[in-house]
Order: sequence, then structure tokens, then C-alpha cells
Amino acid sequence: MTTIIDGKQLAKALNAQTKTRVAALAAQGKVPGLAVIIVGTDPASELYVRSKHRKAGQLGINSIVRQLPATISQADLLAVVRAYNADPTIHGILVQSPLPNGLDEAAVINAIDPSKDVDGFHPVNVGRLFKNLPGHYPVSCTPRGIMTMLESLQTPLRGKHAVVVGRSNIVGRPMAAMLLNADMSVTITHKYGSNLRALTTTADVLVVATGVTHLIKEADVKPGAIVIDVGMDRDADGKLTGDVDFDAVFDKVHAISPVPGGVGPMTIATLMRQTVDLCEWSDELGNE
Repeated sequence: MTTIIDGKQLAKALNAQTKTRVAALAAQGKVPGLAVIIVGTDPASELYVRSKHRKAGQLGINSIVRQLPATISQADLLAVVRAYNADPTIHGILVQSPLPNGLDEAAVINAIDPSKDVDGFHPVNVGRLFKNLPGHYPVSCTPRGIMTMLESLQTPLRGKHAVVVGRSNIVGRPMAAMLLNADMSVTITHKYGSNLRALTTTADVLVVATGVTHLIKEADVKPGAIVIDVGMDRDADGKLTGDVDFDAVFDKVHAISPVPGGVGPMTIATLMRQTVDLCEWSDELGNE
């Protein structure tokens, strides 16, 4: 019997825990603060930012959305980031990607205080993750949410083989690090890999994040595998679908995340969780 990993229900449970933590902080006179900076008017980015803002409000998080014109200079954008770095009421800072042409996204990420880097993209936090350092620090939200999804299955990961298809700094690379830190053997590849099927069919856990509709077919998965589909694609009929051919692989695998309703809700829920983490850790991280 194949298990569908229900990201909506897992996110609902995680959000309930987050709301309880926010209430406990409020009793201490603390309110987690999240600042989201969006530059320009990209419709997909605006939709995603509205979803984050709405969810934060529902959980009691103080959410600020700062929309800036696409014509803003690099210096002025960095000044906005630094102002939030210095604001003690803001615990998490997020700069919505992609930025308009002409702006240096890496420089903007580097300008965020690592202790407020709610997306987990700052090189300091990336380095901590890859070195598997102890202590408190933020990590990339989508992979962290996926780890929560895997934990929900209560299937031991230690010693198993994971294959990550996708090498982005947002999902693929940090995902590989988290799986490695969970004592798995990890192979990372991408959509251009010439021996892709030879790799994916060895995976006990297969994570796919390429943006290629139905890249993974029935013949590409190992019987009994756990499959996590990070794709958010549109098929020929305009229907939202993923990188994995869900119907074709369903009967072959042990567990699979659907699209929609899988990784997406967990990413936002994890962002909220991490905002509260940063609030709880603020005294500790502020002294580093």
C-alpha cells in the first residue's frame, strides 16, 4: 500500500505547533517579526509573498512586506536590508527571488545578518549546514520541510541511499547536505545527467527538483522507494503537476508526495517555524 505524504496535513500540524510557540513568546513580551522584501512586480513572487504574509498573520507573527520599485539601486536595496538587520523587532529577513536585472542577488543575501537569515541562504549558514556544525542556525526551508516529511514516515534513513535530482542552492545542494547529515549515502545529479535512470533506480529516497514536467517515469524509480517531488510545473493542459509522473510510479513506491499539496505547504510552514526559531534564539545568536 503506497503512502501519500500529505503536505497539507503535516503543514497544518506544524503551524499549530508554531502558533502555540508564538503564544508562549507573547506571554514573555516577545513577538516574532518577519520582514519580506520584494523588488518589482513579478506576479508569481507577489502571490507567494501574499501567502507568506497571510500565514504569518494567522499564526501571530508580525509580518512586514516591503515592496520596492524595480528601479531601486543596489546601494538603496542594501540599505533597506541593513535597516532590518538593526531592527530588534525583526527576527527574520527574506528577500524574494528573483531580483530584477541589474541587482546582485548574492551581494544582497550576503548583506543579511546571518542570525536573521530566515531562508538559510547566507554563506555562513550554508557552511554550518555542510559542516554539520552543532548549535542553532537557519537552513534552507524547503529541504528542512522535506526532512519533516520524511520523519513523518517513521522509516529509518541511516545507511540508506538517497539520490537528489537537482543542484540549486535553494533545494538540491542543501537537501543533499541534510540527507548526508542524517547518515544517508547521497548522490546528487541533475536533469542533464547522462546516466540519470541508472542513478535514480538505486535510490531508497529520491528527491526531484528540476522544473521538468514528469521527468521521472515508472522505470526511473526503485520498487519500494520514497519519492519527494519538489516540482511545480504545468502540463500540456495547464494543470499543475510535478517532476514525477505521479500516476505512473504510484503503485511501485512505498511513499510519494503529491503536487500540489506536498512540498509547497511544508515550505511555508517551515518558514514560519524558522521565524519563531530565530526569535527564540535571538539572544544567543546576537552574541555570536
